[in-house]
Parts: sequence; structure tokens; C-alpha cells
Amino acid sequence: MPDAPNHAFSHEFQVPASAIDALGHANNVEYVRWVQDVAGAHWLSICPAAMRDQIIWVVREHRIRYLQSAFAGETLRATTWVGETSGATSLRYTRLTRAADGVLLCEAETTWVLLDPKSGRPVRVTAEMVSWLLP
Repeated sequence: MPDAPNHAFSHEFQVPASAIDALGHANNVEYVRWVQDVAGAHWLSICPAAMRDQIIWVVREHRIRYLQSAFAGETLRATTWVGETSGATSLRYTRLTRAADGVLLCEAETTWVLLDPKSGRPVRVTAEMVSWLLP
């Protein structure tokens, strides 16, 4: 996975007790949720409000590497950025780290597809959208 660029988007959140499984740490499904949540938060931070009802991103593929456990009450930092964008698809990288010590817990590469939510058909990523994603 490439290094995070200066324009990478980050946010922090606390691991809720509801994320903990029978092994006493965050369930892997929660990591997937957090990867998707930070991608959505990033998109909402850059997409003009007038465009939000006209296009939507959906996941085609996740590749996730689980490296360390997260525990209830810990503050995590989710960092994401976009790599290659082509046609209607975009490759997004995400890292989840523990905020207290910076330890890498998980990293993911996700292929997203841009859709028209009314038709469900793919929509080409425009040069303007690329400028939002890759400033």
C-alpha cells in the first residue's frame, strides 16, 4: 500500500462496546464498517451538496489486512485517500490506527463504483470529481 499523501482525509472515533465480539476485541465486520464510514465521510466533505442525490458510490471489492486488535473505548484514527480513478471506478486506500500510539491495526484497498442511484447504472467519474478526490 502506498504512503498516505498530504491531502489524505482522517477522522477519529471511539470503538463502541457493541463492536466487541466473543474474543473480546472488535469484530472484523466492524473494521469493514469503519473502512466504509471513513470513505463516506471523506466523500461528503468534498462533494457539493447539490450533487449528493445524483450520484452514489458502492463497493465492488474490499481487500483488507487485519494486523492488530482494537478494544472497546479505544480511539482509532481512520485515514483514507484515493488512488487510481478510471471510468466509473476508483481505488481507495484506508488505514486504521490506534490514536494513542499510532499502531497500524488494519489496512484496506477498496474498489468503488460510481452509480446513478435512480437507474443503478455506472456513471463515469468526471475530471471535476477527480479534482475533488485528488486535489
